[in-house]
Amino acid sequence: MTDTTANPASASWRDAVGGLWDEVGRLQLDFMVSQGLEPHHTFLDVGCGCLRGGVHFLRYLDDGKYYGLEAQQWLLDAAVQEEVPRHGVADRTFQLLCRDDFDLTSFGASFDYAIAQSVFTHQPWNTILRCLWNVGAALKPNGRFYATFFEDPDGSHPAKPLTHTPGGIVSFPDKDPFHYPFDVFVELGKRTHLDVACIGGWNHPRGQKMMFFTPAGNGSQR
Repeated sequence: MTDTTANPASASWRDAVGGLWDEVGRLQLDFMVSQGLEPHHTFLDVGCGCLRGGVHFLRYLDDGKYYGLEAQQWLLDAAVQEEVPRHGVADRTFQLLCRDDFDLTSFGASFDYAIAQSVFTHQPWNTILRCLWNVGAALKPNGRFYATFFEDPDGSHPAKPLTHTPGGIVSFPDKDPFHYPFDVFVELGKRTHLDVACIGGWNHPRGQKMMFFTPAGNGSQR
């Protein structure tokens, strides 16, 4: 997800999505393939930014199967004007949508897989609730929504900062970047009719953990 304080006049689009362009971009594709993503699947990239992961998914997926949602139009413009041609995927068909409320209805699609890489790390829980509600409604019955988060592993940091390794990122319970104990997501899943499972570490260079949501009763274990 993007840094919502980024100024297009003072920061590059790659900096605005957190840098680590090659490392985190490729990591997302490799991970999703390990989880069963195949080229024919319909895929949603929540908080796609300027397509750090998207350019890799565009190469892998069948034409027309990639959908990206982003809150900042200037990052989508950078994706289309700069990154898509640079990565040789300008001939691919894809859909990008600029919204800050996670409303996916204008896509007119349902999804086999979705990912929100470094989105929940920048959001308070009530915004995450909105995201889960909208993405959950757009999942196919056996669809999966993967999301990263900074974990408070034992719930001992409800009112103080927490430093994560690797990377040394400091997160907070009440401001960006946020950390959460996993049971917060279990509760949010209940409120949005989603089951959730924690995968944990997935080689993220800044120590973000991974989890996935599925429509209730379709395979996740809390």
